[in-house]
Amino acid sequence: MTVLLPRADGTFRTHEPRRDGAVHATGGAPIVSRTVLSAAHVVADPYADTTPDGPAAVDWDATLAFRRHLWAHGLGVAEAMDTAQRGTGLDWAGAAELIRRSAAEARAVGGRIACGAGTDQLTGPVADLATVLAAYEEQLALVEESGAQAVLMASRALASVARGPEDYLELYGHLMRQASEPVVLHWLGPMFDPALEGYWGSRDLDAATETFLKVIAEHPDKVDGVKVSLLDARREVDLRRRLPRGVRCYTGDDFHYPELIAGDDQGFSHALLGIFDPLGPLAAHAVRVLDTGDTRAFRELLDPTLELSRHLFRAPTRFYKTGIVFLAWLAGHQSHFTMVGGLHSARSLPHLARAYELADGLGLFPDPELAASRVTSLLAVYGGVR
Repeated sequence: MTVLLPRADGTFRTHEPRRDGAVHATGGAPIVSRTVLSAAHVVADPYADTTPDGPAAVDWDATLAFRRHLWAHGLGVAEAMDTAQRGTGLDWAGAAELIRRSAAEARAVGGRIACGAGTDQLTGPVADLATVLAAYEEQLALVEESGAQAVLMASRALASVARGPEDYLELYGHLMRQASEPVVLHWLGPMFDPALEGYWGSRDLDAATETFLKVIAEHPDKVDGVKVSLLDARREVDLRRRLPRGVRCYTGDDFHYPELIAGDDQGFSHALLGIFDPLGPLAAHAVRVLDTGDTRAFRELLDPTLELSRHLFRAPTRFYKTGIVFLAWLAGHQSHFTMVGGLHSARSLPHLARAYELADGLGLFPDPELAASRVTSLLAVYGGVR
């Protein structure tokens, strides 16, 4: 098939779905060499009468169906994280409901789940550290009551009131003493959220790293791992080599994940990635190959996906969710391209068209004809095809 796209030559010939079974077949042996979590997007209710700054209207059936899709391929789900539009369309009330429903679904199907606990119920100016701590405590309690593992997310509110590294040490120390099970600490860089500039008490990343490591060193029994989203592979490798024994490094680097997961003779990263939302089945297949010790074949499967990932996560990186949901629509995981908070308007038509080309080139669409029809209809509606 050919599709007219908004580019110089105008024509694009579609590819066939992958023939190696990696994209479509569910089941398979459990993944054993790495812990792999996919951060998952939420599906909006397209018929809800709401506004971009109004309460999020979620299609719960489609949202939970997508999580079952990830679990069916052997991946864990990282719930209510940045990919689910926390702070960019999904408010705390919606996130709390998402955590409850997804955790119940995980129990029903035997899927692994970790959920984000943050402070996004604080929507106005914050006066002091005690307010931030109380917000974290509320969310941590809800996550643990749901039966999920907690991911302590980076907090805009904490970044706004913390006076220095000592405030981070005090607050995180308190939370980890309260946690009933080991948590994942989340370091989200300002490229994902500009309000997190200077997290861990310093704009100097070397100094921030020292504070981060001190938090872990003081509570190693309460830290399952760290999720690092700085898009700096060298810094992540240096950090993971300094982690206490038994503390995992979960890469959140959507620019360098194949090399970081493959690792080197001194260690490797596990994964908690937004790009594994569209790549989930292929990623699961690749890690099963890695389970056999075939690092080369693993890289041959995942390295070609980097161009798509770097395109989706290009600056302004925080808008990557738009491309993620767009690809879910093209792949048939949902019936529409609408997002909570109106975020479907955050990327240009040429950007989305290129995402379609790259995903099709990887053979990611189970039904290329459906994907071609949907991208053509979108471009026609917005005048993208002349």
